[in-house]
Amino acid sequence: MPIVEIAALKTMLPHEGRLMALDVGSKTIGVATSDLLRSLATPLTTLKRAKLAADLAALAELARKHEAKALVIGLPLNMDGSEGSRCQSVRQFATNIAKHGPAALAALPVLFQDERLSTAAVTRGMIDDYDMSRAKRAERVDAAAAAWILESALPRLR
Repeated sequence: MPIVEIAALKTMLPHEGRLMALDVGSKTIGVATSDLLRSLATPLTTLKRAKLAADLAALAELARKHEAKALVIGLPLNMDGSEGSRCQSVRQFATNIAKHGPAALAALPVLFQDERLSTAAVTRGMIDDYDMSRAKRAERVDAAAAAWILESALPRLR
């Protein structure tokens, strides 16, 4: 699994094919996918974190099922653009995918995407646009944040 910059990913990817985005948290992993033409991101699911092997197996199955060509992983930068402990944790998770993930998952290229304020933006939208209750938001916010991360990466890939 090479961690790549946007320019390299553009040359590596076929013209069509889904991307899968991850919003990696300490308790959950939000997952979203793009359409085949990479014009739209859709929240897929939120995985409850378990042991690393189980997390990676679940992600591998989702990547296989949706025929993902690459992973876009949200990088939770500080507001000033610096990296803190949360970034280190996400980078370690990406390294764990490469070292311990099933072969098909470990082989996918990874692009880190700035995810500052993704959860806040998604939560605000759920309240303002859908008047969603706190319980409903809690169920859906991580997958929606993954879609937001993917939506912000898709224009960079065009």
